Amino acid sequence: MRISKLASVTAIAVVATTAAGVTFAATGSSASRSAGPDPTNFTHPQDNRYFPLTPGFLTKFRGTDEGNVFHERVLVTHKTKQIQGIKATVILDVLRRSDGTLAEKTHDWYAADNDGNVWYLGEDTATYHHDGTVASREGSWQAGVHGAVAGLIMPANPKPTDAYRQEFWSGHAEDQAWVVSAHESKTVPAGSYDNVVRTYEWSRLEKSVVGLKLYAPGVGPIVDRDLGGERFVLVSVSQP
Repeated sequence: MRISKLASVTAIAVVATTAAGVTFAATGSSASRSAGPDPTNFTHPQDNRYFPLTPGFLTKFRGTDEGNVFHERVLVTHKTKQIQGIKATVILDVLRRSDGTLAEKTHDWYAADNDGNVWYLGEDTATYHHDGTVASREGSWQAGVHGAVAGLIMPANPKPTDAYRQEFWSGHAEDQAWVVSAHESKTVPAGSYDNVVRTYEWSRLEKSVVGLKLYAPGVGPIVDRDLGGERFVLVSVSQP
């Protein structure tokens, strides 16, 4: 059942949703290349309960990928970055192997608009060898640079059939998402949650990979897994 449902995502026709005045379309093969969000829509940002951006908010995850165990720490920092006239919040995402060595470190840039939609404006990321040297910076991008366009990471009021482009830099970053449920219940090591939002996420650059994410109110992501076997679950939450 799960395999057939996931496979159907790649055969979506055209689904559109409007956020902050920008319409996104998601299909099995293309996405709208519309301009990024208007900076004037970010003058009085509103909180999004499914994607908190409160400085000091900390979540920790435990996960496995190809048989390897990882520990992830995601911190909403007090730092900000101006991108295309928008003040983005910097989130520090650190992934470590079971032996404590650094596997990946990313600075993500997010911003909530006046309606509470959260936008993704890019990231500075790097993966690391066991000896601490940088293996790759593939996946780094910034809205407004080399034609990259900001995308929507979480609508203000997510509901089934919402579909949206999360990022767009042709040939480098082309993630899309589809909300399939908004009232689920889920228990993870960090606790039990209701009104959980379920999304399926995929990229035109990796058509065989489909991810499933669960978002809980007041917390954000609590489960992240894909068909390839990678699975991360929330193990703790620390409020500022």
